[in-house]
Amino acid sequence: MKIKIKYFASDIAPIEKIAVGDWIDLRASMTVKLNKGEYGLIPLGVGMILPDGYEAHILPRSSTPGRFGIMCANSMGVIDNSYSGDGDEWHFPAVAIRDTVIRKGDRIAQFRIVKNQPSIEFEVVEHLNEKSRGGIGSTGAR
Repeated sequence: MKIKIKYFASDIAPIEKIAVGDWIDLRASMTVKLNKGEYGLIPLGVGMILPDGYEAHILPRSSTPGRFGIMCANSMGVIDNSYSGDGDEWHFPAVAIRDTVIRKGDRIAQFRIVKNQPSIEFEVVEHLNEKSRGGIGSTGAR
């Protein structure tokens, strides 16, 4: 699968080609200072045209909150293929959990390409499965 990519910053490391299964790191394309509780969009320096029927999911790296003091404001970023114009740079929506500085080139996020959800139809029913699991947090309780 080939993906067309545009770099908005020429002086950050390019995205590396991967084999199957791993997430791909994304870097801040500029230095951003955030104070505790502040929201900011951190540019990631790339934009892409994804193949038809695919979307990108962007999440923080596991070390991002501890190392950089930011969390993803919307839990997960979803980039659909309509966000592929010449000026459509990907961003990381961050909330600072402490005063912090994200430096240009810091690996703060990761993404993967996934197939779009298939077309689905809902059927209203009066009952679901006869046996219920027992409520939220019930797995492994017995």
